[in-house]
Amino acid sequence: MKLKRFLLRYYPPGIILEYEKGGALKTKSIDLLDLSPETDTEELISAIRKSEPLITASRVDQVKLLIVRLQEKLGQQDNRRFCLFKALQAHILPLTNVAFNKSGSSFITGSYDRTCKIWDTASGEELHTLEGHRNVVYAIAFNNPYGDKIATGSFDKTCRLWSVETGKCFHTFRGHTAEIVCLAFNPQSTLVATGSMDTTAKLWDIQTGEEVSTLTGHSAEIISLSFNTVGDQLVTGSFDHTVSLWDVPSGRRVHTLIGHRGEISSVQFNWDCSLIITGSMDKSCRVWEAASGKCMATLAGHEDEVLDVCFDYTGQLIATASADGTARVYSAVSYQCISRLESHEGEISKICFNAQGSRVLTASADKTARLWDVQSGVCLQVLEGHTDEIFSSAFNYEGDTIITGNMYPLSGLGSIPFQFSIKLALRKM
Repeated sequence: MKLKRFLLRYYPPGIILEYEKGGALKTKSIDLLDLSPETDTEELISAIRKSEPLITASRVDQVKLLIVRLQEKLGQQDNRRFCLFKALQAHILPLTNVAFNKSGSSFITGSYDRTCKIWDTASGEELHTLEGHRNVVYAIAFNNPYGDKIATGSFDKTCRLWSVETGKCFHTFRGHTAEIVCLAFNPQSTLVATGSMDTTAKLWDIQTGEEVSTLTGHSAEIISLSFNTVGDQLVTGSFDHTVSLWDVPSGRRVHTLIGHRGEISSVQFNWDCSLIITGSMDKSCRVWEAASGKCMATLAGHEDEVLDVCFDYTGQLIATASADGTARVYSAVSYQCISRLESHEGEISKICFNAQGSRVLTASADKTARLWDVQSGVCLQVLEGHTDEIFSSAFNYEGDTIITGNMYPLSGLGSIPFQFSIKLALRKM
């Protein structure tokens, strides 16, 4: 093996090694999930060298410089606020979901008007309208980090694969017998997974457009799914109160995670693929060990349904959002509650961390999105301007742009009762 070059990954902290083996160029990563500005670099490099033979004595100085750069990035204080940048009326029927590409240079919107639209973030210009579905476009995703393809899942029971550059439809995946409500690309961008109201999930080959496998075993609708970061496992959450863990290459179910007493609302892997979190209508979030399927902890305390859950990029923090109007941040190590986010006046349907793991963004039925300090739970900023429930919100990768979406009634439109509103907020110094 011959090391060719280093690549730096800021979120989560890590160093990517590009090396040659048998004439082929390959990569592997050194994850530095516990790195902080206080980490002793000499001790860390010593530990890396013991486990990674590609890091020879001649490479130590390069690695040290990279670690110092990562520490500087982690140590940056970010007290800037967001200001409204764009307000777009995008669809004449309600919006279903919004999503950024990795860089945040563009975003997509799905709608009841049966289309998905691609937008340029900087200008607010509509780049393409993806037409062809015969019913609501509900689930949407970029194939991040590449960002050259989009998948759309529809109530018409099909999933479509599109070119970001041209807006052309590459494939229409047919086989589900009910609405598709969730989907995801695997990290290698070779597969799309779809979850349906027909109780099954399916894996589709991006190149050929063919079905790879059907994952059967749930007894009710599949409402959420997620690949791990390696791409060899998929987790699905269902209204049957259970979560299933699947081996992607074989399509075999590895574990059934049983313990929730209500419908599953959200599922996600952490970065190193060791843990799974699940949110449920039973008012709790559970943490599971992926290898064994064992429940490691039940995060209780919410007084109403848990509507969304997520890990931060390092997998060391967990955030939960509830219909009780509050959100919480927990340690994924101790399972202790770090902070309670309390000031919304309506249910919180969406929650996410910024890439740095220092801020949490919540979207609420009270017509606001809010930005919170993770450690203190203090509300740093209220993002106002929407005139109805905000049901979707997201950070871009760098954490300097936020998108929020809602639908609201407009007068004077005849038989068209709704128009969808997107708002973009940028950081200001």
